[in-house]
Amino acid sequence: MDLIPRALQLLLDKDMIGFAGLWAEDGVAEFPFAPSGWPSRVEGRAAVEDYVRDYPKMYDIKALPKQVVHQTTNPDVAILEFDAEGVVVATGEPYRYSYIVVIETRDGEIVSYRDYWNPLNLHEWKS
Repeated sequence: MDLIPRALQLLLDKDMIGFAGLWAEDGVAEFPFAPSGWPSRVEGRAAVEDYVRDYPKMYDIKALPKQVVHQTTNPDVAILEFDAEGVVVATGEPYRYSYIVVIETRDGEIVSYRDYWNPLNLHEWKS
């Protein structure tokens, strides 16, 4: 899935508008483990753009040292494992986090992005 390396590079480039632009107009981002007060579902490209727009103000991602793509039997679905390293902008503390994301595409755009991030680490990110 060629879209995945592009998405990861956009994250490194802090191009969140470009990252959100990978979504289909009706694409969805889901966060199954989101705690209370955090969105568990973001619907549509514009809403994804609003959701990710300020990430570089919170996390200065400097590297993605682990990037593993698992292809599934469906050519439009892949599982991505990646680590992000950088700095929590508000505190200057190191940021290192592992992600597992299930991505489904249609016509080269993301229609479903299920991010299984761990809310137990949330306290580390707050200023």
